[in-house]
Amino acid sequence: MSARAHETSPVGGEVFTRPFILLAAFFALAMLVVAYRFAVGLGPVTAMSDAYPWGAWKPFNVIVLTALGSGGYAMAVLVYVLNRGKYHAIARTALLTSALAYTSGVIALGVDIGRPWNFWRLIFVTTWNLHSVLLEVAVCISTYIIFLWLELSPAFLERWAQGKPGPFRTIAVSWTPRIERAFPWIVAMAIVLPTMHQSSLGSLFLLAGPRLHPLWQTPLVPLLFLLSCYLLGFAAVTMISLLSSATWNRPRHTRMLAAVMQVAAWIGVAFLGIRVLDLVWRGQSHLLWTFDQYAAAFWIEAVLVAVPSVLLLSPSWRGQPGTLFRLSGLVALGGSLYRLNTSLIAFMPGDQFGYFPSVLELIVSLGWVALAIIGYLYIVKRFAILPAAAAAPASSRG
Repeated sequence: MSARAHETSPVGGEVFTRPFILLAAFFALAMLVVAYRFAVGLGPVTAMSDAYPWGAWKPFNVIVLTALGSGGYAMAVLVYVLNRGKYHAIARTALLTSALAYTSGVIALGVDIGRPWNFWRLIFVTTWNLHSVLLEVAVCISTYIIFLWLELSPAFLERWAQGKPGPFRTIAVSWTPRIERAFPWIVAMAIVLPTMHQSSLGSLFLLAGPRLHPLWQTPLVPLLFLLSCYLLGFAAVTMISLLSSATWNRPRHTRMLAAVMQVAAWIGVAFLGIRVLDLVWRGQSHLLWTFDQYAAAFWIEAVLVAVPSVLLLSPSWRGQPGTLFRLSGLVALGGSLYRLNTSLIAFMPGDQFGYFPSVLELIVSLGWVALAIIGYLYIVKRFAILPAAAAAPASSRG
């Protein structure tokens, strides 16, 4: 999604600040744990088992974080499919968060699976299992990352084209017109691919059958996963945009972000309406009143989505940046909990089995989050991602 019609600029300033160094140190610790995982295997590092083969890394780093990183996809739908060009000003912020979330998520997936060194075999199309949902997810997500960085590439090419003569400037001069010609196709693929893999992530849980609690096990889970990725993507972009604006004194675009969250609010209402009607249709609504851990998890996620969604429909509630940030945070929390419930908490392999992530699992999981934040801090300071700071009045210039 190009933001060329809107002025953007690098934040500038020192990269290696104290928060950056602390995040880098934590990421280095996580990489030591990753090295240990490859040395000794998954067993000694994780709390996973045959009953719980998916631990924190897949549900959190892949299923939840890629949804939070769906802002680029969600904004592309608004800008290009629904022809809402006014959202171009926050396009690059959305794209960068998506590129970093997806990239860190796929790297995390490589650490999680048993034999990541066999990933290269995907290039042999003739050996594909065309009945595998996991294959579709793997191919789509891997390909989508390429198109995400291509869609964001004008931000890098613009900077390199203005730099000193050298290989980067040569690349920028050579590839800028090519990217511009291919941009409609890049955008088209960046919309089609996440539509496929986000719904397919939901389809994975149809395979769990009765081992997924009936409050979440539904034929509509692919649709619910697709809706939740819009919900989480819009909320994450709004929060990151507001936080970046406050941190680096950039234009807030509050009205624009409020309009984005109004769309998210209607999606939240539709999401909950579909869930409730589905439970009634399947004859499972009585499970909401069993007052067990599963009913409690359902009500918590439902309230976290319902309350802010209803409030965000009111202009007075979404008109203030602080309130907009907090309500977006609640939406993101509720949507994330839905995906975490579906992929882990509501999974029922048997009463004799249990799972809680080990300390080492948590370190690695949060390490990928640290990597994404490190990438964001570096890129916004060196490349034109965020809206340019407002020019000072002529009388106040030195």
